[in-house]
Amino acid sequence: MSTVHDLIDRLPTVDLHCHLIGTTRAKTFAELARRAKLDLPDTPETIYASVNSLPPDPALYTDTVIPVPQGRRADEPEVSYSLFQVSGWVNAALRDAEDYARLAYEAFEAAQRQSNTAHLEVSFDSVPEHLRFGYREQVEALVAGVRAAERDFGMTGRLIAAIDRSGTGEQALARVRKVVEHPHEYVAGIGLDNLETKGPPERFADAFRLAGEAGLRRTAHSSEHAPVAANTITCLDVLGCDRIDHGYFVLEDQAVVDRLREEQVTFTVASTTSRRSWRPWRRASIKAMLQAGLNVVPASDDPGMFPTTLRGEYRILADELGVDADRIGRMALAAVEACWLPEDQKAKLRRRVEKVTAGETA
Repeated sequence: MSTVHDLIDRLPTVDLHCHLIGTTRAKTFAELARRAKLDLPDTPETIYASVNSLPPDPALYTDTVIPVPQGRRADEPEVSYSLFQVSGWVNAALRDAEDYARLAYEAFEAAQRQSNTAHLEVSFDSVPEHLRFGYREQVEALVAGVRAAERDFGMTGRLIAAIDRSGTGEQALARVRKVVEHPHEYVAGIGLDNLETKGPPERFADAFRLAGEAGLRRTAHSSEHAPVAANTITCLDVLGCDRIDHGYFVLEDQAVVDRLREEQVTFTVASTTSRRSWRPWRRASIKAMLQAGLNVVPASDDPGMFPTTLRGEYRILADELGVDADRIGRMALAAVEACWLPEDQKAKLRRRVEKVTAGETA
């Protein structure tokens, strides 16, 4: 195990699935919440320590290939706050564009220092209604934070404009129009977020079509909350997604698994989730995806709130799922291939990772 741990510690990692609000540190949330004088049910520190999204209706998850836990775990807090509640409070605490620059910088700083992350792609939501600026100002602030981190930590980064799937198709189309009308080299693509059960992927076909016509890359959360494999096929064939976030329920259909293995579709997965009772199920699902030959790469998702790190996710793969050093190295390179950097930057990143997987010093 020391060999695989050594590799994980030396790897220049690539994180392709990370939500900006979910990167917010507990200390930063506390500072923002107190400045904004938010009326919270508990202290910011206690809220963060009690993030625990309760599972949805258990009736949705009977007879799945990997059995979904139906009860609560003994280590769950007595009072829980869901990931969406806490994310909403963080959004409510934001006051100006500089806050976005701070969150972006801190996300990159934490990724580099905790996980030796060389490239990070971060999803960002629409500007909350209480703020007095729009998409363009938000992007400029985010890019300022990313560029500062690139300068200070020797990293690269890109941004992903997230679509809230609980909204309408028309709202999603309006969101993409803003992205298209205000292009920026750092906004590489769009993603589809929020609970999958609230918005089937086909609802957003027009928005994703517009993004594709504009040359934007595309991803979507799929087969994560809805226990079906078909949504992932829709994301690929209708939405034109380049990669898939999560994807655990593709295991429900062997024909779909066979296709995904043949096409080597990239899945960004996270062993750690805010649904604490589902963590064993997540890990069992990822192990089954690996055994099925699917192209799985680890991601941090919401590292500030779970909490986790990308290096920690690699260690879970090694320690709990038995993934060996060779597979870890191939995962790291697969993440490079799936990233949305321009080819010249991707080639440099690939060489950095290859040096370490070959046993050289990065």
